[in-house]
Amino acid sequence: MRRASAIALVLSLALLFAVPVVAESPASAEEGADSLVGRKIEPFALADFRGKEHKLDDFADKKILVVAFLGTECPLAKLYAPRLQKMSQELADQGVAFIGINSNRQDSITELAAHVRRSGIEFPVLKDVGNHVADQFGATRTPEVFVLDVDRVVRYHGRIDSQYSFDYGVGYVAPELERSDLGAALEELLAGKEVSVAETELKGCIIGRVRETQEKTDVTYSNQIARIMQRRCQECHREEQIAPFSLTEYDEVAGWGEMIAEVIREQRMPPWHADPKYGHFSNELRLTKEEEQQVYAWVEAGCPEGDPADLPEPREFVEGWFLPQEPDMIIQMSDEPFECPAEGVVDYQYFVVDPGFKEDKWIKMAECMPGNRQVVHHIVVFLQLPKGEQETLKKARDSGIDFRSLSLLEGYAPGTRPMVYPDGMAKRIPAGAKLVFNMHYTPNGSPQKDISSIGLVFADEDEVITHVAATTNTGTHDFEIPPNDPNHRVVAKKEMAQDTLLLSLYPHMHLRGKSMKYEVDYPDGRHEVLIDVPRYDFNWQIYYVLSEPKLLPAGSEMTVTAYYDNSADNLANPDPDDAVTYGPQTWDEMMYGWYTAAFPVESIGLEQSPAGPKPTDKPAAAGD
Repeated sequence: MRRASAIALVLSLALLFAVPVVAESPASAEEGADSLVGRKIEPFALADFRGKEHKLDDFADKKILVVAFLGTECPLAKLYAPRLQKMSQELADQGVAFIGINSNRQDSITELAAHVRRSGIEFPVLKDVGNHVADQFGATRTPEVFVLDVDRVVRYHGRIDSQYSFDYGVGYVAPELERSDLGAALEELLAGKEVSVAETELKGCIIGRVRETQEKTDVTYSNQIARIMQRRCQECHREEQIAPFSLTEYDEVAGWGEMIAEVIREQRMPPWHADPKYGHFSNELRLTKEEEQQVYAWVEAGCPEGDPADLPEPREFVEGWFLPQEPDMIIQMSDEPFECPAEGVVDYQYFVVDPGFKEDKWIKMAECMPGNRQVVHHIVVFLQLPKGEQETLKKARDSGIDFRSLSLLEGYAPGTRPMVYPDGMAKRIPAGAKLVFNMHYTPNGSPQKDISSIGLVFADEDEVITHVAATTNTGTHDFEIPPNDPNHRVVAKKEMAQDTLLLSLYPHMHLRGKSMKYEVDYPDGRHEVLIDVPRYDFNWQIYYVLSEPKLLPAGSEMTVTAYYDNSADNLANPDPDDAVTYGPQTWDEMMYGWYTAAFPVESIGLEQSPAGPKPTDKPAAAGD
């Protein structure tokens, strides 16, 4: 079986790719224009980030010149930069030279210098101010490569290879590199042959060109677009957060304008995968039709800035966290970092921490924070309960609560946001409980280190806790997905043994996951679709938080139906010829209809009471 060693792009592919939406964009082969192969490139001169000028004629002694258009923040360009550097080293003594060109208006010289340093690039990377050279080549995206022969005629144009790309969601990583399109073209040219595949499908970030703006327009950045960015985008697109670039300043947003319009038009961003016909959710990220049209109009007008005096006040965030306030306590998984290898399969890692709680603590919010998003695919923090909790667990079982749900504290996966529990509701950490970090690492090609953590926000000491929150699921391990099956159905059912207040839903599958639907049949005969996620995305996993808690009376039956695509059409599929069963790794599958619900504290043998004082001292982390 082929295995995915770097399945999680974590969200680094959050804003990628497909077809430009602005008419003035230079056409490329992917857009139905004439092929760019066969075009002769005229001499040009550009300076690198140090100010040194480089001319096309400087490479006259090279048989082949590879010209790669790159961007400092484009996730695909960042992934492929080290691969280009490696190829340049391997082919240098065969008369092949590489140069990079950055034509993005939003990429400064300082950012370009930092990108070159981080990526380990040693070949020249040049700044194309005003995107004139990009226009000459007909380049539209990053990364995009052109291979020029000794006469500086384009002999190959397109992608580097197809291992990193996107589907309908935020991105995918093919488990193995099947063919290097650029490498094959170079090999054939060096052997004196014609390039067998001279043009390949191009995906990547649209080059942020300098545009002529229409100043007399009703839609400007300062008026409408800045407010849309604040409402819909900046939670992720800000410094020290999961998106690959910030959208907090005009120059940045304008540089990404065409890309923003594209991903909105193709419904890849903002990330929200639920069918709007079912359910009402407090954390819905969907743009209104009016907001969409405003973005399109702004981009078509060349992204005018407008009057900066019309800008809204900057939105305030808690630095580094999605939590709406600073955590009361931050607990690390360990004092020493876990060393993740460059390659291979890493078994789940477990770290046990004693927070030193001498009395019960009620948690209103919690967020798992990956220390290294490049390799942390998911975190699950659960409780190792003390012996004295056995009676509580017995009472929970007797009242119909899955006792295991009381031990699950919080989790992280790409796209996950922390839950905020309604008044009177909270999760409970019993006195004497320890925290167990279940860590899933996915190597990314270079050795990495990680110390992840969890941030806790405690209930106010005078808040009366009436309900204990618990996260559980309707799911199954009993399934086998046949080879090459594009639409395999798996169903799980669960009857509610007691009245249940439903708070949120969280579908979870792996790489073959296609769609998931939650339904409920009530004791009085009513049927309701709670949520339908028709295009599940493994790379962006969401808590769907109900606008209001929903009562599922005792006797209600929840049905969760999942569909899986185990065919070759699923571009992220590790191996369509394999039969797939339940398992913990990404090339295995899961079928969990997770949900968070609330139950009266009396159901676990407690009394309604104030939450009590918050801890004042941060405990030391202690790895197992």
